[in-house]
Amino acid sequence: MEQLQKGSNKLLNAWAFYDWANSVYTLTIASSIFPIFYSALFISEVKKVSAFGFEFKSTALITFVTAFTFLVVAVISPILSGIADYVGNKKSFMKFFCYVGGLGCIGLYWFSLDRIHLSLLFYFMGLIGYWGSLVFYNSYLPDIAFPEQQDKISAKGFSLGYIGSVLLLILNLAMVMNPEFFGFNIAIAPEILATGTEIEIEAASEAAKNAASIEAMRVAFITVGLWWILFSQYTFYILPKGVSNGHKVTKSIVFNGFKELRSVWKALTNNLRLKRYLGAFFVFSMAVQTIMLVAVYFGEEEIAWNDGEGKTMGLIISILIIQLVAVVGAILTSRASAKFGNINTLIAVNFIWMGLCFYAYFMVTPLDFYIAAGFVGFVMGGIQSLARSTYSKFLPETKDTTSYFSFYDVAEKIGIVIGMVIFATIDQITGSMRNAILFLFIFFLIGIVLLFRVPRRE
Repeated sequence: MEQLQKGSNKLLNAWAFYDWANSVYTLTIASSIFPIFYSALFISEVKKVSAFGFEFKSTALITFVTAFTFLVVAVISPILSGIADYVGNKKSFMKFFCYVGGLGCIGLYWFSLDRIHLSLLFYFMGLIGYWGSLVFYNSYLPDIAFPEQQDKISAKGFSLGYIGSVLLLILNLAMVMNPEFFGFNIAIAPEILATGTEIEIEAASEAAKNAASIEAMRVAFITVGLWWILFSQYTFYILPKGVSNGHKVTKSIVFNGFKELRSVWKALTNNLRLKRYLGAFFVFSMAVQTIMLVAVYFGEEEIAWNDGEGKTMGLIISILIIQLVAVVGAILTSRASAKFGNINTLIAVNFIWMGLCFYAYFMVTPLDFYIAAGFVGFVMGGIQSLARSTYSKFLPETKDTTSYFSFYDVAEKIGIVIGMVIFATIDQITGSMRNAILFLFIFFLIGIVLLFRVPRRE
């Protein structure tokens, strides 16, 4: 098809629509159903699992695997972005990671503790597919939008993502909470019906429904993979392939990405505003992403729910609160940045995050968790969309946007690795996620100090 002009509505909307496609991963897999599913695999109160020759606390294991995945993304993304820039085919790399991630989600249908290593491989594929594709997705922003359009279209992308992911989540949650309505088997063994007591029959019925709910969760993972792959096709159809140079990949350019990162690092010495902003972003993003990745595990383990079904419903309610409030938060943050400036708005949002860490340490009841979920939703979408668009607006005039966004993504991923490893280590040693989340308070405080040092003008 004919290549659309930069700034055209059709091009901008097609770019933002990828958030609609891939955000179902972050909501269902990273934030809601998979954490509930993963926790349900551990029957005993002592949630331990053996993997890679060690015994881990269950939450610490998944956190360490998540940190390792981000480390892999941080290492390979400069290589791939260097190749994409050289060949001028960033869309192909974006597609590759999209499909790896989608297939990883589908593979989670077979996740079990008996085949923990294969199961973690599927989890790894979903995570690396999502974040790997974002390297190239984010790098399109300055290519397809003018500076004055970037805050708005970035916020629109996140908003579309929240709306689309909530729609699929509602369907998936209906399957989980009412599996019999969707045809999942909840039959009780005939011998129990024939000879069991009323208490035994009730217990068997509850066990059968729980088993059906687990099966519904597995099917939900398949719907996420299919949604992601199918809806991304519109974005792939509209977005330009990239700036083609007619080059082919050779051994000499495989590590061009690292050379480009070094060039970006050197260029930062002449751009004080961008350099200081990146330092602040590295610190506060470390804490934000860690909280978002462990929030449901925290709620599952640390909050005093009444019973198992009440816990599942409570976590689901809190997730929906976060997602729905996040749409409003992203829009209001975009408007606040237009009035008060990006940096001032980011400082205010970081103060809220800092308060949330302190509040989370003392949370006990479901109501406490719901209140925290509301505030997390309000600042989650805002800080993500504004951080991305602020970086894009601070970039110098350049056609090499992929290298700059690769630098941005590498900084973000390394920050996440550090944050997740610190969080998992404190959780593993102390046995409490409360101590780990309180420690993140320090990162937000440092991030605020660094944001105050960012020049408001070039």
